[in-house]
Amino acid sequence: MNPFALSPHTTQKGFTGMQVMLLLLATVIITAGVSFLVIRTYIFPKPLTPVTLNDKETQKLEIKLRQLGWQGDSQTHAKSATQELTPEPYRESDAKRQLTFSEKEVNSIIGRNPDFAHRVAIDFSDNLASAKILVPIPQDFPIMAGEILRVNAGLDIHLDKKRRPVVALVGVSLMGVPIPNAWLGNMKNVNLVSEFGDRGFWNAFADGVEDIQIHDGELYIKLRQ
Repeated sequence: MNPFALSPHTTQKGFTGMQVMLLLLATVIITAGVSFLVIRTYIFPKPLTPVTLNDKETQKLEIKLRQLGWQGDSQTHAKSATQELTPEPYRESDAKRQLTFSEKEVNSIIGRNPDFAHRVAIDFSDNLASAKILVPIPQDFPIMAGEILRVNAGLDIHLDKKRRPVVALVGVSLMGVPIPNAWLGNMKNVNLVSEFGDRGFWNAFADGVEDIQIHDGELYIKLRQ
């Protein structure tokens, strides 16, 4: 008797033809779904939805912006114009130098600009400000002309031991792929304030800020006297 022969009661293990077909079909569906998600998210992303505030949130934001001397063209500004032009003695208070903006408020300010409303979104986490930017590719560009490119970037923002602001580029990614530091001019993790703070904007920014903090969903700034 052949010891390797299958007995009448022995069943062969493995997939049947129908099971193989179902597995192949499931693989094709999953692959197509993942490919569509990647293409829709990174290569051809949808326009961003602008952030809007309710009436109470808008009034609160307008007060903060007026502290910074920002006068827009909204109806709220028009209604308060008469009151703001009423003569009054000049005063300074320490409380007015402290400003807190929520992530929602910052994105609503961006949403007021039609050029950025559907293209830029800001996120705040501990010591990190992140930006999602949708960049239109020019029509005369040889690749993906007229399409939208998704760019993500992060900035590390905090105070150093000398209580001077630190603003450093954490990184930039293109369609979800991190860009090498060499392609960014080796600017990753370089403090822009100390690197370019001997003159111009960064020097004025550092001299005018006494405290700056970024927490989850919130930006806090205290200006110097």
